[in-house]
Amino acid sequence: MSDIGNEIQNMGFEESMKVLEGLVKKLESGSLDLDESLKVYEDAVAIREHCRKILDESERKVQTIMETAMGEKREDFSVQD
Repeated sequence: MSDIGNEIQNMGFEESMKVLEGLVKKLESGSLDLDESLKVYEDAVAIREHCRKILDESERKVQTIMETAMGEKREDFSVQD
């Protein structure tokens, strides 16, 4: 993975989406050679997976909040990796 792979884990959702949009624009421009395109694509896939993990965790937290509000259970919201 390229240098961006080392930074992905520290990105928030919004920042990740901005970077992903930039990578998509690069790919759509058609100005990259094959090797560059593959590198950009690899970075884009890694960021997409990072975004998916953030969204899944957010969905879990919302579900837990809803269950707690309905008196069904209480849960700790600390982030677990």
